[in-house]
Amino acid sequence: MNYRIITSILGRILTIEAGLLLLPLVVSVLYGEAVMPFVWTIGLCLAGGGALLALGHKHTGTLHPREGFASVSLSWVVISLFGALPFVFSGAIPNYIDALFEIISGFTTTGASVLPAVEAVPKGVLFWRSFSHLVGGMGVLVFMMAILPTDDEHSMHLLRAEVPGPVKGKLVPKMRDTARTLYVIYLVMTLAEMVLLMAGGLNWFDAATTAFGTAGTGGFGVRNASIGAYDSVYVDVVVGVFMMLFGVNFNLYYIVLVKRSLRGLKSQELGLYLLVIAGATVTIALNVVHLYGSFLQALRYSFFQVSSIITTTGFATADFNLWPSYSRALLVLLMLLGACAGSTGGGTKVARLVIVGKAIWAEIRKLLFPRSVSRVTLDGERLEADAIRNTMVYYILYTFFALGAFLLLSSEGYDLETTFTSVISCLSNIGPGLSLVGPTGNFSIWSGPAKLILSLCMLLGRLEIFPVLTLFASGVWRRKA
Repeated sequence: MNYRIITSILGRILTIEAGLLLLPLVVSVLYGEAVMPFVWTIGLCLAGGGALLALGHKHTGTLHPREGFASVSLSWVVISLFGALPFVFSGAIPNYIDALFEIISGFTTTGASVLPAVEAVPKGVLFWRSFSHLVGGMGVLVFMMAILPTDDEHSMHLLRAEVPGPVKGKLVPKMRDTARTLYVIYLVMTLAEMVLLMAGGLNWFDAATTAFGTAGTGGFGVRNASIGAYDSVYVDVVVGVFMMLFGVNFNLYYIVLVKRSLRGLKSQELGLYLLVIAGATVTIALNVVHLYGSFLQALRYSFFQVSSIITTTGFATADFNLWPSYSRALLVLLMLLGACAGSTGGGTKVARLVIVGKAIWAEIRKLLFPRSVSRVTLDGERLEADAIRNTMVYYILYTFFALGAFLLLSSEGYDLETTFTSVISCLSNIGPGLSLVGPTGNFSIWSGPAKLILSLCMLLGRLEIFPVLTLFASGVWRRKA
């Protein structure tokens, strides 16, 4: 293990976080709020980052897979440990464990909150809370690669560990160019949504924080009633459509927008993703039409909530706790499914469902026709056995951690619906669950240890388990592999 290169990366991350904290500091100045919570945090980030950079100074060697995976996991932990400080210093969330839960929820784009009334929180703190979605949506290491010089030959290990999905590859020859391309598309889409929301009557602060939450598919709102507070069909449609767009694999945007090829539109994952959204929207609308008086009104709320849940954003315009059992059950299934690979969304990813479905069909054909050769392909390209095995192992690990966390949290004594959906919400990076953690509830009901378990679930979900597990693998921390 090359410790110097890891400490160098962590030092860079903390220095970048100090720079990012300047934005909420400016917002605090604009609104005449206390700026010292951010000044103190920036100072600590610079001090910690400087110390780590000094330790990693003159590092030699290259970034191998184990350094890459360890750097990614530790970066998310470190940026969260320091990112929680503004909540504590401002008094918005005095308890450090609660503040840590909140910022991990922000960076992992989960959107689960311990705040019962966000409108009482200072604007600067709310901005930092929502801005964490934008930072974490595409990935903190991807952001670092976009703005700082990196070793293109080996930085693929960072991207592989941080970008969600079962299949990863380079868009352009240099990794730094890849990261920049992703971020340009990401930020342009975010700005476009912000402009459209301001055109719909939202002030710049509400428009920006809503766009941040949509882009990162995080769902932190700045109103107690989330998006429902605006009571606008226009806002519902804009946010609903952009949530759906941010749930699409960003590789496809590169293929369509940069390479000017329609090949990206033929993606099997994209087709299933859109089909699931359409089917769920219509069937839920039919199921809840009696609650809203007309099918169009039911369709409005159904589309928004389906788009919000499948992309794991977590915004709400209705209390779906009150919906019939079928609708709530379908939303839980969408929580498990999630968005597309390579998007900012969470969940197990539609691509994995496609791969598993094709692998099962290939096994059935092999049983029926033993001499036939069955190949598993995705978008016309053959999948190697390693990719299929990785997908199967991921599902096993997801189930193992979901059941383990569910069992541990059950000791708190809450109903099964609250406990189960709390775990799935955090492990799939969604935000609201059902019952006590539904759209009108929050996660403050859980004890400190339970919040730490749920925080771990959020990190496992965002980094898709494997990078976090590598920290505990035998031999990872030895100086020589």
